[in-house]
Amino acid sequence: MQRSFAFAAAVLGASSIGSACAADFDVSQKNQAFSVPTLTIKAGDSVTFKNDDKVNHNVYSVSDPKAFDLGSEAPGKTQKVVFDKPGTVEVECAMHDNMHMKIVVTP
Repeated sequence: MQRSFAFAAAVLGASSIGSACAADFDVSQKNQAFSVPTLTIKAGDSVTFKNDDKVNHNVYSVSDPKAFDLGSEAPGKTQKVVFDKPGTVEVECAMHDNMHMKIVVTP
């Protein structure tokens, strides 16, 4: 019984170490633009998208490393996306053709 407990504690400890290393980055949407044109992060990190604009946005990506669609985001709304695979993620707004950014996810 002690052996099982020690194994479970080691597994739990390892998973909490991995999540402690992950970082969260903020990307704002204002004046119908993303706050940064390119963001470089590591696999496992997350990006919080915040609508600081006066209009709705719909942030999405169809890129292979991370496809997502946050749906219609009202002003003041915040949503987080975890990027778990390396690669380049092209991010756009479905409501504003001029809104583009890249998220480069490194291993």
